[in-house]
Amino acid sequence: MTNAAFPQVRIVPIRMLKPRTAERLLNMLAGITGIRRMMIHGPGLPKIVPYGPARGSPNPHSDRRAIHVGDAEIALSLQVGEVILEVEDASVIEEIRSLCDGFFVKFPYRLQEGRFMKTAPTLVDYAKYGPDADTTLIGLADPRNGESPVIIRTEQ
Repeated sequence: MTNAAFPQVRIVPIRMLKPRTAERLLNMLAGITGIRRMMIHGPGLPKIVPYGPARGSPNPHSDRRAIHVGDAEIALSLQVGEVILEVEDASVIEEIRSLCDGFFVKFPYRLQEGRFMKTAPTLVDYAKYGPDADTTLIGLADPRNGESPVIIRTEQ
């Protein structure tokens, strides 16, 4: 079980981020010491149209592409609408706020503090990772996705 004492913040830009912008932001965030877990969230970009008159046909979308964050390659299958972070302590939040103030100059954003990631294992976590799961993966499992979360190793 993860320690529920770790603060969490959510960065919510006023608009969806393009892959190149999301890649720059995530790489800047990956450089901050003290961030334990990071999750991107937003509406999905399915490969095949799920409903409507074009149902079953390919869904070409320019935002569905791979980005590089740290040493990992991430295949974006969603539009980045918010970035959720779990940090070691509250002092890291001010560093994140300072970074975001310099990054979001063309459009506004909100930085919210609260509880945005699960901190205790769920049934989905148990089914996907088993009883001895890595505590950094708790709450990051998507039951509809067969892929595991991407782990980014940083030199800290």
